[in-house]
Amino acid sequence: MPKQFQVKGLPRKLLLLATDMGLLVFSYYIAILLRFAESDESGKIPQVVATMAHHLPWMLAIYAVVFWLGGLYEVMWQYAGVRDLARVVMLACIATGFLLIGNQLVEGVLYRTVLVIGAILSMAMIGGIRMLWRLVRFTLFRPDAAKNRNAENPLLVVGAGNAGAWAVNLCKQRSSFGYPVVMVDDDPAKRNLRVQGVPVRGSISDIPELVRKYDIREIVIAITSLRGERLQQVVNICNSCHCRVRMLNDPQAVDENGNVQGASLRELNTSDFLSRDEVHLDTEEIHKYLTDKVVLVTGGGGSIGSELCRQIIRYRPKQLLIFDIYENCAYELEMELRNKIGRDLPIVTLVGSIRDKHRLDEVMDIYHPQVVFHAAAHKHVPLMEISPAEAVKNNVLGTKNLLTSASTHGVERFVQLSTDKAVNPTNVMGCTKRICEMLIQTFAQNTTMKCMAVRFGNVLGSHGSVIPLFESQIREGGPVTITHPDITRYFMTIPEAAQLVLEAGALARSGSIYVLDMGQPVKIMELAEKMIRFYGYEPGVNMEIRITGLRPGEKLYEELMMDTEADKMQRTDHNKIFVAPPLQIDLGVFYQQLLQLEEAAEHNDDKVVTQLQNIVPTYHPNRKMLRS
Repeated sequence: MPKQFQVKGLPRKLLLLATDMGLLVFSYYIAILLRFAESDESGKIPQVVATMAHHLPWMLAIYAVVFWLGGLYEVMWQYAGVRDLARVVMLACIATGFLLIGNQLVEGVLYRTVLVIGAILSMAMIGGIRMLWRLVRFTLFRPDAAKNRNAENPLLVVGAGNAGAWAVNLCKQRSSFGYPVVMVDDDPAKRNLRVQGVPVRGSISDIPELVRKYDIREIVIAITSLRGERLQQVVNICNSCHCRVRMLNDPQAVDENGNVQGASLRELNTSDFLSRDEVHLDTEEIHKYLTDKVVLVTGGGGSIGSELCRQIIRYRPKQLLIFDIYENCAYELEMELRNKIGRDLPIVTLVGSIRDKHRLDEVMDIYHPQVVFHAAAHKHVPLMEISPAEAVKNNVLGTKNLLTSASTHGVERFVQLSTDKAVNPTNVMGCTKRICEMLIQTFAQNTTMKCMAVRFGNVLGSHGSVIPLFESQIREGGPVTITHPDITRYFMTIPEAAQLVLEAGALARSGSIYVLDMGQPVKIMELAEKMIRFYGYEPGVNMEIRITGLRPGEKLYEELMMDTEADKMQRTDHNKIFVAPPLQIDLGVFYQQLLQLEEAAEHNDDKVVTQLQNIVPTYHPNRKMLRS
């Protein structure tokens, strides 16, 4: 089919303006007939028409100025909705108001009833002709959309609200998205109504039945307010139908630049399976300690460190220091932030290791950071079982280096990222993180620096976590490996973890260990089954799940607090953050033990593990010492 003729730019606006002026003239002529034709004053019609024609230039000028300045000719009517029609009504009302004022200035020679009736008719005509053109354009000039009615991709939309209307409109504009044939919504008042011609035929629980009845091939979830457990339920229902499932992005969401992203469809991701209620932050308190401050993030190129940097930059720090031993990840993060937000961002990427005390002192001397987020660590459990000395050198001694340098260089606030594996640890990594928490408390008690640790569980999508492993195994055709059928873990998304870390930093109770509310633990077996179905397979049928046995250092379940903390744990002002009060630590004994640990770490053998047990009595190794 030949490409349809289109008028664009200024000619388009002028053509629309001329059309509207013609509709206004016609509206006022009809208004005169309605006012006088059926009354005893019908003989006045010629006189009234002549008077109106005499004053028409300034009347049309008012409408033209109001419509032009009101942005009426900047609307893309092929995508128009209720808000755009409301704009027509609002602008017509404003213009009519000016007309009534102008009528008084010409001594009321125009009939006010005619002006009002004409305004109402003009609203209907101007808005109606645009909607009519929109309809004609999609039926006559979009044969692919009409043909798609009988295509092989019938689609069901979940949600019959504003977002559902966005989804239907989007699919009708792009035939590749599929053709919506039915909608569902839990609001009984919407049942059996239509949204842009698509019928609402049931509730969310009716999805499986409607999928069979209408031979649905794809489902679009178009309820942008869905969060937490309810979103999980909806996703589970949709996935059970073995249809492709996508979600509508929030049409009003904004990106990092503050620009509205607009409606679009996206694939489900693993975060949707474990969605939790939205985190509400005390942004004012976070602003107070980050805005116009020099902020250092160690491990800034890592999963959580990079997300911390993305969120910190929104609070307009004076300078953001990304510190990491791996230059590639740190450089990629810097480029990402500069490309998204601006080339002149106050970011400095520094390569270095927390094991190098001289390098840390050098950074502190040059940049004078006021806030430090410490995310650098060795965290891979099985690898640290093989190399316990390296875990000690990096996690324990590196953290001690950083704390010492920070406290002597005037850092105001130090936030350590910890883990639930530090509670009653069974592995080297968890034990070293518990010692880091102890270091935080000793520095809080003996320096003026506000020190705190934030303890949370597994983070969705972080390097080395179970979900990327499952995704890789499924894409390769299986099997999906699980260490134990009953193993459970706590999960949260990377953005949620970073947001709560920033919030905990704002609470600033020095020496405290903040524990994040991780929700209910997730059975890894159930997570694997959901992900397998998400990729279109059936567990145990065409995708094997293989049990491999617990790895060295691995627990069946994780804990978020120790027995000595449980009774004293308090909820903070933020409902997702708890705080454990500082425990008393004998500073002299503790630092003597650290010296012995440093000496033991000169060799990668069982003496390292023995010394870790001396420092952390709750550490019960579940490991086999492997020698390289």
